[in-house]
Amino acid sequence: QKIFSRPHAMSFVPTGGTGHQHCGEDAWQEDTSMRTTIRVENEVEAHKLANNYRFGFRKWNSHVTERPIENRSNIVRELYSDLNSVKPQSGSLITCGNMAYCFLFGWWISLSYLLVGVLMFLTIIGAPYGKLCWKLSCYFLWPFGKSIEKVNTRAHYDYSIGSITWLFPSQGDLYTYAWLLLGYPLLAVIHTLACFLSWILVFAIPVAKMNGRTLGIILLMPPEDVHIHPLKRLQSYENQVLLCCYHSFNWYYYKYTLDGINVFAVNLLPLVIVTLVIGYVDSDNKFVSSEIKFATGVSSIIPLSYYIGMGIASISAQSNFAVGAVVNATFGSITEMTFYITALLRGHHAGSKCYEEVVKSALTGTLLGCVLFIPGISMIVGGCKHREQRFNSRSAGVSSALLFISVGGVFAPTLFSKAYGSLVVVTWRVSFSSRPLVYTVAVLLPAAYLIGLIFTLKTHSHIYDTQASDGHTHVQGGHGVVVHWSRCRALSVLILATLLMAFCADLTTEHIKPILDHSAISQYFIGVTLLAMVTEIPEIMNGIQFALQNNISLSLEVGSCIAVQVCMIQIPLLILFNAFYVRFVLIFSDLHLWASIFSVIVVNYIFMDGKSDYFQGTALVVVYLILLALYFFAPSPPAC
Repeated sequence: QKIFSRPHAMSFVPTGGTGHQHCGEDAWQEDTSMRTTIRVENEVEAHKLANNYRFGFRKWNSHVTERPIENRSNIVRELYSDLNSVKPQSGSLITCGNMAYCFLFGWWISLSYLLVGVLMFLTIIGAPYGKLCWKLSCYFLWPFGKSIEKVNTRAHYDYSIGSITWLFPSQGDLYTYAWLLLGYPLLAVIHTLACFLSWILVFAIPVAKMNGRTLGIILLMPPEDVHIHPLKRLQSYENQVLLCCYHSFNWYYYKYTLDGINVFAVNLLPLVIVTLVIGYVDSDNKFVSSEIKFATGVSSIIPLSYYIGMGIASISAQSNFAVGAVVNATFGSITEMTFYITALLRGHHAGSKCYEEVVKSALTGTLLGCVLFIPGISMIVGGCKHREQRFNSRSAGVSSALLFISVGGVFAPTLFSKAYGSLVVVTWRVSFSSRPLVYTVAVLLPAAYLIGLIFTLKTHSHIYDTQASDGHTHVQGGHGVVVHWSRCRALSVLILATLLMAFCADLTTEHIKPILDHSAISQYFIGVTLLAMVTEIPEIMNGIQFALQNNISLSLEVGSCIAVQVCMIQIPLLILFNAFYVRFVLIFSDLHLWASIFSVIVVNYIFMDGKSDYFQGTALVVVYLILLALYFFAPSPPAC
């Protein structure tokens, strides 16, 4: 099966899980002719990757289908273990992560058990649970290399690891009631707090699992059935191991997902709620300052962009081309467009042109970051690991041509104003002569984008054609594939995330004015860096991930796709919005003009030979930093 896509079409070969495991990630292979074969698990994932090329890469590059755990690498399997199995010990248990556990969690959890144990001894009838607390106090101070087992379970207790059923003793033991009323509630608070803190840290999720199993299973067992053994003394295999932990930190937990949702997106979701609460409840800034509200508002864009991207990818991967095109055209740039439109509306109501300058700076900053920083940092990371990487220079040339066209079109009104400045004044009434040019550009740019799609997908797809699999891979169809999000669920999440994005963008633009008015830093710099690059953090991570997988072609296309979409889709949409409501004049400052043109020229020069290494990446990043220094020391726009 071959799926040709934009702007670097490839053949997507669905495979089984065996024989091609690279830490659970897709395997990328390139041959000497620069043709690329991408192996994916199933046809749904292949469809998703094809849509990435047609419509731009979605945020965070998540999988939309479930991946059988038995087909994944041992490292990934370890992430999803329940910490209830004894494995051969390899290496020392005295590690930096385990020492950090003692400092961050171990001492106060152990102290809590010690105090609760004293309390249970004071009740006299709760002495059995007091002994258990003292044993667990020693365990949680250093739980590594020890196991907690369940032995000799009595008949009137019923346990199951997946769902706990606790039956009260038939003879009504008083110490059980004393434990449930006095000891268990206190420890429930301690373990819940430890679970929350360790889960937020992400890399300490094993600590969260350990506390969760203790709270949900071990503390609900009869104390005489809980035995703690060092692993070297563990001899009986008839006992059920309830908890066995070797390491408290695992750096690979950045891959951890819940129902297909990355753990970072899960952890950042409460930030959205906090942003909305402090933004709309404390509207007078009595308890929280505008600076904090602005910071939380900008940070909330990151998880919401993930959910929007996941929703788009899930719907388009399960639909035909027409539905995927409609969904991507409707929601593909919704993250950036929501912020830009709310900023223009707020500036229109306030009668301030400063918001318009900030939007132009953010647009330029996105363009510079995607053209220089994303390819540059990807080349550095990929070059350090793979020394030299190759990519299809001809396909990169098509993307470069689209970049030249888009940048030339976007800045054509600006060049017009420089050449005939007497005809274009700041006021809208006098600058009427430039409006036809702006609208002409807004029509021509999407048309050029459409022609580029036809060129790469239909008439000249052979330029990007790739050789099929060599036949050593078992092809698995789409039947039996379990999708994380159904189309209905994905659409619901997409709509909800879009609404929340609108509210967060409104709060961000509302509280940006004090920062613009009182900041010692140029408003140019704020727009080019903070407002432009926060929403592009997922794309930066995607580019680095592809470079590490030795597919620098995808890393370069990530930045090119976004830059082309900014110029050929987002800016024309803003002009269209301007025609009906807000007076957005597409005239950029000289700094924006020459920085963008210079960046496109530099990146095209770098892409000429079809090779990349860390030196070329360093050159791009240095150019990007030099331009940032220009914006940092530049005076504020006259409108601000």
